[in-house]
Amino acid sequence: MSETAQTGRSIDIPAPPLFGTKSIAEVLTSSAAALGLPGFTNQLQLPASQRVCVVLADGLGRSLLKQKASHTPFLRSVIAGGQRNVPQWIDSAFPSTTAASLASLGTGLPAGQHGMVGYDVLDPAQDKVVNLLGNWDAQVDPGQWQPNPTVFERVASELDVVTVSLPQFGNSPMTQAALRGSRFVGGTTLHARTAAAAEAMAGGGKSLMYFYLNELDKAGHRYGCQSDRWEHQLEELDSTVKRLSATLPAGTTILLTGDHGMLDVPESQRIDYSADESLVAGVRHTAGEPRMVHLYLEPDATEAHRDALLAAWRKRFGERIWAFTRKQAVDAGLFGAVRPDVAPRIGDVMIAARDTLALYDTRRVRPASLEVVGQHGSLTKTEREVPLLCFTAAGRKGKRG
Repeated sequence: MSETAQTGRSIDIPAPPLFGTKSIAEVLTSSAAALGLPGFTNQLQLPASQRVCVVLADGLGRSLLKQKASHTPFLRSVIAGGQRNVPQWIDSAFPSTTAASLASLGTGLPAGQHGMVGYDVLDPAQDKVVNLLGNWDAQVDPGQWQPNPTVFERVASELDVVTVSLPQFGNSPMTQAALRGSRFVGGTTLHARTAAAAEAMAGGGKSLMYFYLNELDKAGHRYGCQSDRWEHQLEELDSTVKRLSATLPAGTTILLTGDHGMLDVPESQRIDYSADESLVAGVRHTAGEPRMVHLYLEPDATEAHRDALLAAWRKRFGERIWAFTRKQAVDAGLFGAVRPDVAPRIGDVMIAARDTLALYDTRRVRPASLEVVGQHGSLTKTEREVPLLCFTAAGRKGKRG
């Protein structure tokens, strides 16, 4: 769909994520179906299995994996011998950010249903912007914000469900909202987590495992995804997945995917939009990602106010952004089907970066936020397309379920 700006040109919104067919929301649901559990559809055509380990590498985009293939000898071999019929890439959620994508992974639903519609968003009940990742608001109940049952909750009575992650995420609000229902095993290092994963699956019974790595994302944000530090973490990821293949029970299906991609934004393109009065005129709250901004208007704002705001953003940034309204985003399917109570959490006006641009409201964010190099959140292929690599663990010979 499109909207015609005052200039007369057409502003197109990119196609929505492939929810229901080829997105991160289908990873755990297809895994459950591949494990033979009723009530799930194997949209990703995963092979039938007694054990599935889903490895989520935070910040691993499809384009970066292709670009940096020389650093991933094991994953190159996986790609070369990949499972036929299983797609080698899928879409992240929208926005292409961790809170939205992990909630889609955990629930099998788009953001419009699970309600995690950004890194930070408006809580209408408090008339306050709240964070949905690491700085969860004390007044927001994770179970009420995201009330849908998770895939883990739906299958826990049928098989062993295990999460292997960093200890601090064991009972975090984000976990309670998006990934509740599994047996949690913590490990501070990559080696500790692979050892914990092997031990957790050693019994050989039917099981579903979620294995989380955040080291790549941290390096990307701090140093950039074109840095030596990021490439080192990619090599560590490659070694970790190879080690999982060698230590999980033979025959285990391993899936490697990501929650979003990433691109580097130079310092000169990290822009304080709040310094331009026309870009915040009539705006009560700002939220979202630097590459996917939510703007919430004052309660008495009219359509004329909204249209003037859109026009101001388009005048300032032109084709460097997509600028659209909440209704346009919902009608375009960017959030999937949207629950009525979720809609007010979405900005009245949304600004998505098209090129290497990051947008900040320095009245609200810490100065250190502008030091972030690697960025994501928008609708570009680099940010939204993530790999899906499916292979069978060579593994140690253990008990068979």
